[in-house]
Amino acid sequence: MFTGRLLPGVIRLAPVDPLILTQARITLAALLLLPILAVVRKGAIRLPAGQAWRAAALGVAGMSASNYFYYLAIARTNVATAIILQYTAPIWVVVYLVARGRQRATWARIATVAMALAGIALVLELGRPGAALELDPIGVGGALLAAFAFAYYNIGGEALTQRADAVLVSLYMLVGAAVFWLLINPPWRWWQAHYSGTQWGFFLAFSLLATLAPTLLYISGLRYLDPTRAVVTSCLEPVAGILLAAVFLGEALDLEKAAGVATVLGAIVLIQRRGSV
Repeated sequence: MFTGRLLPGVIRLAPVDPLILTQARITLAALLLLPILAVVRKGAIRLPAGQAWRAAALGVAGMSASNYFYYLAIARTNVATAIILQYTAPIWVVVYLVARGRQRATWARIATVAMALAGIALVLELGRPGAALELDPIGVGGALLAAFAFAYYNIGGEALTQRADAVLVSLYMLVGAAVFWLLINPPWRWWQAHYSGTQWGFFLAFSLLATLAPTLLYISGLRYLDPTRAVVTSCLEPVAGILLAAVFLGEALDLEKAAGVATVLGAIVLIQRRGSV
């Protein structure tokens, strides 16, 4: 979408700005979830004011900021750079929780975080000749901001879901972020961009598969996992991408990538063992 090559060799479109993709996915997800919950729950969708504001702030400074700065990093550098820097988030989660006295800096906890990051590096084949990170200053800064935002998303989301309905937290996050982006980029600018039907179809599918479903599932999961376990488990994202590409696109899963997949899975299994970390 950023390059205009939606399907290389088949569909070429005008490139989409990272801000627009972030805004579209969140706004459409909010517009879908709000009426559905209003009907299903018969209007019972209110949160106490304090929780509502915290959920909206989490949507803006956590979910939305993580999305936008991650996309900015991809647009300015490459996918490998964006992923490896964003997925330093487990480090910042552990640093914060240790500094606040909520967790101890055990060797087991540090080792599982290091394993997850090493596995991602192997999946991205950063050790092979010719593989390199693209260190554009704006892109690198964006990826690091995405990491901080994602760390906050895990910490703040876990705190909120211990006191409030996870589905309503997700709703207020999406609506709060959608309102924020409408203030930054008013809706009439979308129409002035003259996006094609194909692009609008992509926006809708992307909002469902990459925003609405993951937000509901991830926030619900934070009720049962502490932030460290959740953020290490999220390292499955690039692993899932590699496996899906192997299954559906026929991409080769070589020894280095397979080792990376095994390393990430091992880190996730280890960190879920309560009492071990």
